[in-house]
Amino acid sequence: MLGSVGNSLLKNYPMAESSKSLLISSDEFEPAYMKLFRTGELYRRSRQALRHLENCKVCPRDCEVNRLENEQAVCKTGRQAIVGSYAPHFEEEDCLRGTNGSGTIFFSLCNLKCVFCQNYDISQGGEGIEVSPEDLAAMMLDLQQCGCHNINFVTPEHVVPQILESLPLAVQMGLRLPLVYNTGAYDSMDSMRLMDGIIDIYMPDFKYWDSGRSQKYLKAKDYPETARRVIREMHRQVGDLVLDENGLAKRGILLRHLVMPDNREDTENIMAYLAREISPDTYINIMGQYFPAGKVSEKKYGEINRRPTSSEIVTAKTIACQKGLHRFDKRSA
Repeated sequence: MLGSVGNSLLKNYPMAESSKSLLISSDEFEPAYMKLFRTGELYRRSRQALRHLENCKVCPRDCEVNRLENEQAVCKTGRQAIVGSYAPHFEEEDCLRGTNGSGTIFFSLCNLKCVFCQNYDISQGGEGIEVSPEDLAAMMLDLQQCGCHNINFVTPEHVVPQILESLPLAVQMGLRLPLVYNTGAYDSMDSMRLMDGIIDIYMPDFKYWDSGRSQKYLKAKDYPETARRVIREMHRQVGDLVLDENGLAKRGILLRHLVMPDNREDTENIMAYLAREISPDTYINIMGQYFPAGKVSEKKYGEINRRPTSSEIVTAKTIACQKGLHRFDKRSA
């Protein structure tokens, strides 16, 4: 099995008790895609998704290259998805990792170009191997066999068609785990529509509110408006995060926000938006894990060439509470 890649260094923070409406019995749960599989819609959706590769607008970059013929553009990914690693992952939120880990599949390359990416070798360097639909389905089954609580697609924005191509195969082979869509929130609405009724747990990271900072650090000026649009659609599809009696996530939206140096204004706007436009019951992980990585150095992007202070992290959490949010991830020991 391939090794996993480090992800969140999560911080403890009090979490409000879930209401009864945000709980579900594990015996009552069935992954969303099973209904579409039984009707044949899952297979039809997979064929529809592949057609999107012919004139690619799978993500908001709208490159319009023919990836079916292995043409490449911003994401540098052609016909086949590239996987950097897959393994049970124990550094995710408690409600995802449980006791046996979250079954992460890290896709290589990315449609965002975050200058500070902590997985830079994978997201922009392209480390990994090309996988067929059969390979990808086998990875899902391998992770299920390991006892993982879910299948966690990391950086899936540019490979939605390839994921959907492999999913009917995986279900035929016995896949029955919830699917997690772990994204930077730079997704197309076409992809969101394709995933409607298939994804159980959406996990977007809302990075920046300001378009200038988005252009500078993510190389995507339209990131804020795109993130707002797709997060609203994600919530429409799956609602607030629902946990089972063991505290494991089963369906809903889990939002991450990475605290960046000197970025209080963006945090205030993002938290206000979530509470006002999405739901005050949004389950959120305010992450204090940032450290300079990727292209960040004292000479280049020097203003973010430091970790956030403990005061900045506490302030971000305080802002979230003040805006009306109350469901926060709490990392157990």
